[in-house]
Amino acid sequence: MTTPQLPFEPSLTVFMLVKTSPEWLGFPVDRRFELLAEQFTPILKKHAANVALRFFDVEFYSTRVTDIWMWDAKDHHSYELLVEDLRETAFWDRYFDIVEILSGVENAYAKNYDRPTITA
Repeated sequence: MTTPQLPFEPSLTVFMLVKTSPEWLGFPVDRRFELLAEQFTPILKKHAANVALRFFDVEFYSTRVTDIWMWDAKDHHSYELLVEDLRETAFWDRYFDIVEILSGVENAYAKNYDRPTITA
């Protein structure tokens, strides 16, 4: 599987460590996908030109968090606008507990010193 191409060069990557709530898990699977389509997908579409999401399931290996939402953002402001919209939904601290937010800049160490990136 390949990583989808972004319509922009991200200047920020944010890892949201989240944990599903008992309320979310209490919904039948079909209802969960309906809620995603009704509330979450429109926000993703609204911000698609400047923010992209990759979703990782980690509940198989962690008890503190169940999922990681990885956001690539064109800039800080675009990410902030996305979060403002998410906070207005039940996905923020109701269906999912936002456990921790870690932001970073990919390969900043190399870019800051005008050096090649280290890759495997």
